[in-house]
Amino acid sequence: MTMTQKILASHAGLPSVSAGQLIEAKLDLVLGNDVTSPVAINEMAKKGFKDVFSTDKIALVMDHFTPNKDIKSAENVKQVRIFAKEKGIKNFFDVGKMGIEHALLPESGLVISGDAVIGADSHTCTYGALGAFSTGVGSTDMAAGMISGKAWFKVPSAIKVVLRGTLPEFVSGKDVILHLIGKIGVDGARYRSLEFTGDGVGALSMDDRFCIANMAIECGAKNGIFPVDAKTLEYINGRTDRQPRIFEADEDAEYDETIEIDLNKLKPTVAFPHLPENTHTVDEIEKIDIDQVVIGSCTNGRIEDMRAAASVLKGRKVKDGVRVIVIPATQKVYLQCIKEGLTEIFVEAGAVVSTPTCGPCLGGHMGILAKGERAVSTTNRNFVGRMGHPESEVYLASPFVAAASAVTGYICSPRELM
Repeated sequence: MTMTQKILASHAGLPSVSAGQLIEAKLDLVLGNDVTSPVAINEMAKKGFKDVFSTDKIALVMDHFTPNKDIKSAENVKQVRIFAKEKGIKNFFDVGKMGIEHALLPESGLVISGDAVIGADSHTCTYGALGAFSTGVGSTDMAAGMISGKAWFKVPSAIKVVLRGTLPEFVSGKDVILHLIGKIGVDGARYRSLEFTGDGVGALSMDDRFCIANMAIECGAKNGIFPVDAKTLEYINGRTDRQPRIFEADEDAEYDETIEIDLNKLKPTVAFPHLPENTHTVDEIEKIDIDQVVIGSCTNGRIEDMRAAASVLKGRKVKDGVRVIVIPATQKVYLQCIKEGLTEIFVEAGAVVSTPTCGPCLGGHMGILAKGERAVSTTNRNFVGRMGHPESEVYLASPFVAAASAVTGYICSPRELM
């Protein structure tokens, strides 16, 4: 079995599972946000269910339109707030405590190695960085999960992604996953696991791994997952009293295909509109002027991302006519930015620093694009109209490239500033 299949077999109470098999698995966590939770709550009510399976294995994170941007978003959060209070749900995160869900839950120790997690948000696959099985579901499945503590799955087959070497300067996990998506396409891993392995895994930081696992869904994968190593265990240590469970793929595990990536050869990579697969390395790009830069999100809003952006912006100014929005993913990351002087660097450069929110990533608030505007964003999707007007454009990039582009006013590598 693959690593994912072993986790699913364990949670289904089965000695083994195989690709294509339908199973029912116990869940360690069910996640919802301010957009998807109200739908799940309403579905529970329609079917007459009043109780949840656990008060500490459900997490409700108010992050997409929070702080509330309008009356509708305020009413949604109010509904979830009342539900959480009535049901005694312990992991309810609102303004002041909340962060962007897929950064907040690992940081809070709510997800650890070996867990099985569903979330009513497609980027729930982020937790594979910890060696957990996690995947996005619809709000109806979220409702069923909150009621029963179970979910059904078709066991996925897998693609083995072998990483070799180490990343060059100004190249990060974002470039790794954009390179892979550019190679196999947005449906290249459809309903399959992306299982990362090889000596290159050890060279990646946890923040790199979170970024890579986060975007597994952008090539259609059911989940992305990394092996558990010393870095994983160091990250988990002190965040929870629970003991991680370590699953390893069998030596004779079956994979649909194997893809090798030499990290040493990767270059800063950008995904052009309007699909994450439309990738180009920065050295291939002719001058493309931009109007806005967003640095943050569940993909690249962690402390290493903030440090990367600050290292480029320090002592420099944002180009006139370019708007730069920096969004630390959680309150802890926000506070760390202040302690390390990163916030000062951002503000002095001419950027604004926002409270944690998904906001601009999904065209919600805090940076909507007008017709014809272009943005370089460290987020995960660049579909038509994703961040605003249908005739706006989004270019996906790493914090290094985003920050450098903010200074020049066009898409470029930090090397141009050196």
